[in-house]
Amino acid sequence: MRPGKSGKTGRTDPPPAAVRATIAAARDARGHAYAPYSRYRVGAALWTAGDRVHRGCNVENATYGATLCAERAAVAAMIAAGDRDPALCVVVTAGPRPAPPCGICRQVLAEFARDMKLLLVAEDDSGKIIGRSSARLGALLPHAFRL
Repeated sequence: MRPGKSGKTGRTDPPPAAVRATIAAARDARGHAYAPYSRYRVGAALWTAGDRVHRGCNVENATYGATLCAERAAVAAMIAAGDRDPALCVVVTAGPRPAPPCGICRQVLAEFARDMKLLLVAEDDSGKIIGRSSARLGALLPHAFRL
């Protein structure tokens, strides 16, 4: 069955322990980011309905178009692990405010869950959380492209 066609809406809200684990995974992934050009390190993690966490970080390239965002890296890790049903995406960036996924990442996330919960976290230089916000993917991308 094709992703996005299974009837999954991404409305499975994770339990508090899963949210904490997914935040920790995204924060850890951010520490592995390769961002020599922008110096803007991003970590992301996806929690799936199967109670698994998949993480990714941004990987920049001298040809900016080849740069891989953290959210898409997490999706690739999820797919490589045989998972397909994300219900939460945590994105961790530098402060002062949390940053939402870019448009391409929103579309890639929507391929697998039309309206998953997004938790956006900002850290300061010491790694202290200084901002949090949340949104639904469907609110950020209300007209996702579908074939």
